[in-house]
Amino acid sequence: MGKRREVIASSKQSIDMEYDDSSSDEETSYLGKKALLSMAQQNSNEDEMEVEVDETKDKKVETKEKDNQPKEFKNRQRIMLLCSRGITARHRHLMSDLQALLPHAKKDSKLDSKSRLYILNELADINNCNNCIYFEGRKHTDLYMWLSKTPNGPSIKFHVTNIHTMSELHLTGNCLKGSRPIVSFDKTFDSTPHYKLIKEVLLHNFSTPTTSRRIKPFVDHVITFSIADGRIWFRNYQIVEKDDGTKKEKEMSLVEIGPRFVLQVMRIFDGSFCGSTLYKNGDFVSPNAIRRFQKQEMSMKYNTRVNKNLEHVKRLEEANNLPSDPLDEVFQ
Repeated sequence: MGKRREVIASSKQSIDMEYDDSSSDEETSYLGKKALLSMAQQNSNEDEMEVEVDETKDKKVETKEKDNQPKEFKNRQRIMLLCSRGITARHRHLMSDLQALLPHAKKDSKLDSKSRLYILNELADINNCNNCIYFEGRKHTDLYMWLSKTPNGPSIKFHVTNIHTMSELHLTGNCLKGSRPIVSFDKTFDSTPHYKLIKEVLLHNFSTPTTSRRIKPFVDHVITFSIADGRIWFRNYQIVEKDDGTKKEKEMSLVEIGPRFVLQVMRIFDGSFCGSTLYKNGDFVSPNAIRRFQKQEMSMKYNTRVNKNLEHVKRLEEANNLPSDPLDEVFQ
């Protein structure tokens, strides 16, 4: 607009000067002066249009350059953490320990239904979560853990054993609440396809994203997943740095914090809490079968003890039933 005003003003000055010089010419009329002014305005409008076209071209080039640049990846993982009814106090304490380790987790109330697990997808959508950790208790003794990528899957069902909470262990390790961990995996996770899938799901659930609002800008502990005896062992360690003042590099050591638990894979499903079975662990033995075998062993021990008692009674009867002596009747 400033350029336009300058052009119009300069054109007016030139026209006035021309008319002053040619004041002697009385045949020039007011219409000629008006026509010259309109021509000057048209020229200024054309200049403005050219400037606007150049600006729009520059903006389009900038937007194309921004679109061509690779977008920065942002880890936006949020976890919904909940359990079923019927879990024990130890199971509940384990869930609270995991909630303290995962600042991007959101705890929800207990789920009443154990058969309609697809409801968890709707709950995760309501809570704006794309991951779900669900603890399912059975018979007040067994604990199962579901890890799922909602709402499309996959989902993994684990049997949780050897549970030791932080309140039970009384370990010396400690870390800042809300700090981000280093998630470490055993090299066995890269050996088979189902272990690769398990590794990816564990990484999405236990790695704290930088976009979380409740995290602290520190990395002071390590979460490790190692495979032994066909099971996944979970450990949590604190990173301790020792500065002696003599060496340039600080000595680092690990001190266990807790909790501890062991995961055994049962099945991997295609969908979230549903779908076809992608993998089934043939080495898994259900806790009910283990208890049945234990009862059978106890019953076998009882049967052997009863049989021994019967044999002992028979031996006593045989010892008491001696053959009669014919000389016993002579001396009466």
